[in-house]
Amino acid sequence: MAPIDQRNILDEEPFQYQVFKDHKVQIFWNNKPVMLLKGLAAQELLKKLGKSEGKDIQLVLAKATGNFKRGNERASKKKR
Repeated sequence: MAPIDQRNILDEEPFQYQVFKDHKVQIFWNNKPVMLLKGLAAQELLKKLGKSEGKDIQLVLAKATGNFKRGNERASKKKR
């Protein structure tokens, strides 16, 4: 099995998160908002984060966001 973080990107800690009063969790990547979780998804993420420390927190946040940098962009509506 190949190492999970082959390029050591998670060592730079690009992911951060913030928990709001209404139990929503906002995930940031390089200080830019990427995802807002609420309800059961937010609770499960907080449980995983509570059990994690160090680089594992970064890995949990990366898995929660999925591959947000590719494929989530909306198709352009401009006619060419």
